[in-house]
Amino acid sequence: MQDVPDISESETWVVKTTLQERYKETVELQIADAEIRLRPSDREVTSCPVWYWQQNDCNFVVFKTGTRKYRSQFFYRLYQQYGTGKLDYSDIAECVVSLLQAQADHEAKERGDI
Repeated sequence: MQDVPDISESETWVVKTTLQERYKETVELQIADAEIRLRPSDREVTSCPVWYWQQNDCNFVVFKTGTRKYRSQFFYRLYQQYGTGKLDYSDIAECVVSLLQAQADHEAKERGDI
């Protein structure tokens, strides 16, 4: 099993600042751990630190999967999970911005705006 480094204060600052800019309010950000497969071919799961927040009826998760490696998804219910279309990011800001944009696009599509 691969060791994934802990979340740093500077990474958390980037996430909080990006959410503040997007929502124009302070978002309650939680840090937790999750076990995921780092590659689809992996048989074993790896424990990864994550940032989690909820906005309206949507849940967001950003996984730290390695040094400068991030993955993200949003979901409404367990069977309604979505990603950005890109497996990994090397920049936390790009990862969070792409996740927020993917979710905004999804909601616009659901409303019929696009």
